[in-house]
Amino acid sequence: MHESIKFLKQQLETLKLSGVDYISKNTSSLRHHEESQRDDVVISETEIASVPPKSADGSADGFVADASLPRNDNVTYSKTFGPKKELLSLRETAFLCKKCEELAAKRTTVVFGAGNARAKLMFVGEAPGHDEDLQGLPFVGKAGQLLTKIIESINLSRNEVFICNVLKCRPPGNRNPNPDEIINCEPYLKKQIEIINPDVICALGTFAAQVLLKTGQSISSLRGKFHDLNGVPLMCTFHPAYLLRNPEEKRKVWEDTKMIRSKLQELSSSQTNPVGTNTPFKWGLTP
Repeated sequence: MHESIKFLKQQLETLKLSGVDYISKNTSSLRHHEESQRDDVVISETEIASVPPKSADGSADGFVADASLPRNDNVTYSKTFGPKKELLSLRETAFLCKKCEELAAKRTTVVFGAGNARAKLMFVGEAPGHDEDLQGLPFVGKAGQLLTKIIESINLSRNEVFICNVLKCRPPGNRNPNPDEIINCEPYLKKQIEIINPDVICALGTFAAQVLLKTGQSISSLRGKFHDLNGVPLMCTFHPAYLLRNPEEKRKVWEDTKMIRSKLQELSSSQTNPVGTNTPFKWGLTP
């Protein structure tokens, strides 16, 4: 309903600027908009793990190029469709990106991200690992299972959030990303954030936190409080892989997660189904 009200206000403002001072009671266009908003907004594992279909000439029909993104021949990006289609179009650009020659040559696939295109909560990690590179999905394996428990601890599911990494390709040997790789890949992350427009972002681990905040501070000094990322509250916390090695730190992540839950409740207090408040600390008890 929030999207419908926003749409209606935009339409009324447009009519007012056009000199219209009276309209009849007709809700057909509003109903049509509401119906369009009920389309599946979750980018599924099937969609993420497979290369999108192409037309005969290799182009993506119906999309308009965005000059702010890295350019690839015959790849375009939509500014006119809903967030899911915009993300899928952006993913298409990322699939063909070869700006980082070493990563492009050695990757199995691009790990773009997965989840809800209208997510209120967005998680950003460092880069894909071995399992992610094989499956084309972010945060799989034991670290991914722990992240799922963290998400579920605040009464959300992976289909209700969006999960991605700063880098979309696995660095060989899981080495740290190079500065030029960050520069090349960061526009994709910025555009993902712009399209999804989350209420809260959670940076998982030192690398993601430092890239997003443009700082050299440690994750220990950054966690435990919200930072401002262009108007979006950003919480930094330990990476799930770090927690598997250091389970005694899970309690700190639980404290960070509770702050995220509270912030989501604060920003969406009028929701019909707000984020839960009484979820026990289940995921912190076992790896």
